Amino acid sequence: MRHASGLSQEELAHRAGINRNYVGLLERAANSPTLDTIERLAEELGVAPARFFDDQADH
Repeated sequence: MRHASGLSQEELAHRAGINRNYVGLLERAANSPTLDTIERLAEELGVAPARFFDDQADH
């Protein structure tokens, strides 16, 4: 979703108010986000939070 939005990890992290390294960890499934983080990321990506749990979502 981040790539489709044309955002770098750094830009998405900045917009969502989280650490860039944390975005990388989430993308590699090396860490689990809090609900607050899911909401922040979804808002910045312009998707519903439930989209992160959709088996058909682009990874």
